[in-house]
Parts: sequence; C-alpha cells; structure tokens
Amino acid sequence: MSEKIYGQFDLETIEKLAEIVERRELSEITLSDGDRTITVKGKRCPPPAPMTPPMQMMPPAPMASGAGPVGPMAPGGPAGTPAGQPLGQSGKEVKAPIVGTFYAAPSPDSKPFVSVGDRVNKGDTIYIIESMKVMSEVQSEFDGVVREITAKNGDPVEYGQTVMILE
Repeated sequence: MSEKIYGQFDLETIEKLAEIVERRELSEITLSDGDRTITVKGKRCPPPAPMTPPMQMMPPAPMASGAGPVGPMAPGGPAGTPAGQPLGQSGKEVKAPIVGTFYAAPSPDSKPFVSVGDRVNKGDTIYIIESMKVMSEVQSEFDGVVREITAKNGDPVEYGQTVMILE
C-alpha cells in the first residue's frame, strides 16, 4: 500500500507526476481530486511569448483628382489642405509620420533642432518622435523658415497631425 503524504495524494502519484513533467519537459502539472490540488513544477520555464515585429505604416492612398471635398470638413490640415500644401496665403505643414511622443531636441539638456524663425533645408532633422521605445528622427520634406511649432516637447502626437508650419 502506498504511503499517504498529502491528503488523498500518495507518494507514487506524486512521483509519476514528476516523471511526466520531466519526460515531457513541462514547466508544471496540476492534479485536482475533490477539494485537494497538487502542482508539481519542473526545471523548465515556459518559453517567452514570441515578439512580433512593429507594423509597417502604409502611406494613405492618394485621392483621385476631384474626389472628395476641399472645404473645412475635408481630411488633412486646416480647411482640408493635405500635408505640404499651402496654408492660407503661405506655409507648408509638417505632419507627424507616426503616432508617438514629440521631442524638439535630441536630449533633455540639448538645444532644439529648430526654433521659430530658423531656416531649414529639405533633409534637415527637425524633431524626433518616440514610438514603442524607438526614437525616429524626422527630416524636413521642404526648404523654408519655421513659422510655427504646434507641438510642445513631450506632447503625444497622432499620425498626420500638424507639428510645424514652414514658410
């Protein structure tokens, strides 16, 4: 007869559970009998959840000419202007290419990449967006002078949100 060591579970049952855990390389196995439960843990930990690569952002599909409204309710910037198009009399919008946190400088103790009144050339780094712990430098798509910076350091920004206006 088997020796009782834990309520209704005998030593033989526990040893068999341990063998199953070891043979099948399980992290643990639990057995319940009525209101009694026993868990035998193995040496292996369950594998970590697989990491999925970040999703690639697809640029919005271009609208066919003449398709969609151009008034105040149109998508894009103020008064329905698409990214980079003139705003009112002058100015080009610089929009956030991804969702994240806006940073005007490369580090908290550094000076900003650009300030209002600064001249920028196409390809100059003008700000950083942090998304999923990745810092992405954003380059200007236009030559011009910074007329307005609409986001503040540390602000969350949405995809397509106007961050700066260049003249």
